[in-house]
Amino acid sequence: MTKVNRYEASWESLARWEVPKWYLDAKFGIFIHWGVYSVPAFGNEWYPRNMYRQGTPEFEHHVATYGPQSQFGYKDFIPMFGGERFDPHEWIALFSEAGARYVVPVAEHHDGFAMYATERSRWHAARLGPRRDVVGEIAQAAREHGLVFGLSSHRAEHWWFFHPGTEFDSDVRDAEYADLYGPAQPEDTQPNEEFLEDWLARCIELVDRYRPQLFWFDWWIEQPAFKPYLQRFAAHYYNRGEEWGLGVAINYKHDAFPEGTAVLDIERGQLGDLKPFFWQTDTSISNNSWGYVQHQEYKTPTHIIGDLVDIVSKNGALLLNVGPRPDGTIPEREQEILREIGRWLQVNGEAIYETRPWRRYGEGPTQVVEGQFSDTKRRPFTAEDVRFTTRPGRLYAILLGWPAGETVISSLGPGELPAERIVRVELLGHPGELEWAQDDAGLRVRMPSHRPCDHAYALRITLREG
Repeated sequence: MTKVNRYEASWESLARWEVPKWYLDAKFGIFIHWGVYSVPAFGNEWYPRNMYRQGTPEFEHHVATYGPQSQFGYKDFIPMFGGERFDPHEWIALFSEAGARYVVPVAEHHDGFAMYATERSRWHAARLGPRRDVVGEIAQAAREHGLVFGLSSHRAEHWWFFHPGTEFDSDVRDAEYADLYGPAQPEDTQPNEEFLEDWLARCIELVDRYRPQLFWFDWWIEQPAFKPYLQRFAAHYYNRGEEWGLGVAINYKHDAFPEGTAVLDIERGQLGDLKPFFWQTDTSISNNSWGYVQHQEYKTPTHIIGDLVDIVSKNGALLLNVGPRPDGTIPEREQEILREIGRWLQVNGEAIYETRPWRRYGEGPTQVVEGQFSDTKRRPFTAEDVRFTTRPGRLYAILLGWPAGETVISSLGPGELPAERIVRVELLGHPGELEWAQDDAGLRVRMPSHRPCDHAYALRITLREG
């Protein structure tokens, strides 16, 4: 019998796709930026480009530390990228302890070094560096531990990533390494057919070999030349998901995909209000880099948990990045932050996982700046900042700070939530019911004297049907 594909390479056909339930329920995942760029551990994961940009700190650091780029180029870091202590089961166990429900390793970053066993290039981790199929091993470990497996491709930006190295005497000019550094074109040019066909083949190879349930794309795929290739890829991927019997999804940025054909992703930023469509924030555990560097500026667990709550209340999910060292170990501070998030979710996960938005996302004085690269611009949340989530028969009001004695939630006054519908009010992690009353100011709840956890505090309001 001839197989009939549900999806064709058109936006009209792809609009039939729906966000899978696992994704709507998961809310929290881990992103992993691990690659050759972790070896110099300077600046950020764009070191491979910036080391060839004359006048940058990375350029000057590289010359002073390793010598001129004609004698020591980016390729020469690959033998130093050993991954001697890489243990995918340790990683996944940590992510599970953190409360993550899905994991997304970078399969190929802008630098063109694939972290998987590819037939499209000789520059990959199964052949060089760690000499292991990193993506494949993470996929196996994730599935054994019950996490959903995804991956990311940043290959599109490789079209122009190493172009600065063509402007002076560097190994980027050496034809022997053109298959690593090329095409090295100016950023303001559109990719040609040869590059686009190769890009598509690499993406399809990742899908067919590793069966990811999430495929994350970085930003440059929004270029006009990619549009027909995105349609071809999405049709192939969504049809494969149907064939596997697995819910699959694509992440995109800006306007690369029409709304409803994939999941919008906002880098290091959020949306300011509740949206009718499901979306995602991807951000890093540190403010200055996605990959490992020696001087990270880490966010606090309170900041990350506040963002998680705010994002979920607005119909989103959080993909939080970590950056392992070149030997494959995750920095101790990153482990501590992940475990602290996990301890919070052990108490409050009921108000996060499998929830859906309420009719409004929340209330309070702290406004989130909407858009990309805005997640460090907001003031700290306060006890007056409240975010709502729901599940059948329950409304959760998550306080983003600890109130003194009593909290008043103005959104839950008699006009929004009649008192006869409220069965009881409880605080997750605290035994027994809480005293409450309702008046024109809102729902008043008497808080206990001791906090059941740190960072944020979830009230569970059990409701009668009405």
